[in-house]
Amino acid sequence: MSVVLTAQEQEIAAGRDGPGATMAMRIVADSASLLGAPRLIPIVSAHIDGALYHGDSGTLFAEKLVEGGARVVVRATLNVGALDLTGCSRVRLAEPARGMARRMMDAYRALGCEPSWTCAPYQAGHRPARGSDVAWGESNAVVFCNSVLGARTNRYGDFLDIACAISGRAPDHGLHKPENRRATLAVDVGALPAGFLQSEIAWPVLGSLYGREVGNAVGVVTGIGHDPGEDALKAFGAAAASSGAVGLFHISGVTPEAPDLATALGGMPPEATITVTPAMVLEAQSRLSTAGRPDMIDAVAIGSPHLSLTEFDRLEAQIAGRRLAVPLYACTGRHVVAHLDADGRRRRLESAGVTVVADTCVVVTPILADHPGGVLMTNSGKFAHYAPGNTGYEVLYGSLADCVESAVSGRPMISERFS
Repeated sequence: MSVVLTAQEQEIAAGRDGPGATMAMRIVADSASLLGAPRLIPIVSAHIDGALYHGDSGTLFAEKLVEGGARVVVRATLNVGALDLTGCSRVRLAEPARGMARRMMDAYRALGCEPSWTCAPYQAGHRPARGSDVAWGESNAVVFCNSVLGARTNRYGDFLDIACAISGRAPDHGLHKPENRRATLAVDVGALPAGFLQSEIAWPVLGSLYGREVGNAVGVVTGIGHDPGEDALKAFGAAAASSGAVGLFHISGVTPEAPDLATALGGMPPEATITVTPAMVLEAQSRLSTAGRPDMIDAVAIGSPHLSLTEFDRLEAQIAGRRLAVPLYACTGRHVVAHLDADGRRRRLESAGVTVVADTCVVVTPILADHPGGVLMTNSGKFAHYAPGNTGYEVLYGSLADCVESAVSGRPMISERFS
């Protein structure tokens, strides 16, 4: 399908605002054509995932935009990079990759992006209004933006995200269109024990199960019966976007576009209803662990998505002044570190054996000790999904309390299971 550009968009594509803006507009327009979108739509913000170093081509692409005089024209926050620029943690990335990663991060700042360096920009004040069109990258941020905030974005990949931010446009396609946001599947968890649904461990497990069941469809979860809060919804969405290709979910009575089941379904019957059984939950929980039954653990990692201040409160309460026997890596954004530093909390956590990781996380850059076959414990469904392939560690899944108790003892201490 040919894309119809406005006169202004045609002028930018023809070179009016310089070669960088031209390249960005042409990337967005060509992407729209490939997607079958008839036009471009204005956006109000972007979240850029493309600043994480995966190879020199990404750095050179960003620098070419800078050389062409490009600048973002909407608010654009930055996802994690490959380096911890705060100095909280030591990244073992060697040269020349280290230098190229730093050049990439510098280039995105030169384009006018905010150096937020977090996968949870919604915790750092980037919360677009319900119904607004945005162009966000990073799977957990996308699903949170759509589902919890009610803004509209597709899953924008590297480097379409920055092209959208520079052009201020996105293809009129997918989840930008209201008719594509209606749930077509219902996922009923009403048969599960209420105690489990109110527990921390439920949300990564249910998210992982949901993602595998629905794939890239839009579903509505029924039977929750309470608002679990943003940290739980964050954990659910991150796991669902990792195990599936979920960009939007609804929870009846909780998320903004699902005040009730009928509204979430757009007044239509569901194409299918998936009734979640205890056996399905047990299987989903077992999938989050790849380590079998280890006698010892080598590290604990939490904070994917990045930890909120509330989650740090819970971490401190669980540690309760004790000293950890194995390293515990707590990944978060620099906006949270500023609060931790202001009242001395980071110093107290580090004295207990916690390593605070900012600007990045242990699964996307080498921070963990090089220990192939080691055991990493986590309470994150996203870490559980990606850590074996990205770090070489096997994974053991548990609650935050389980993670802390295991870090204190140096061996697995699993007390919270589905029941």
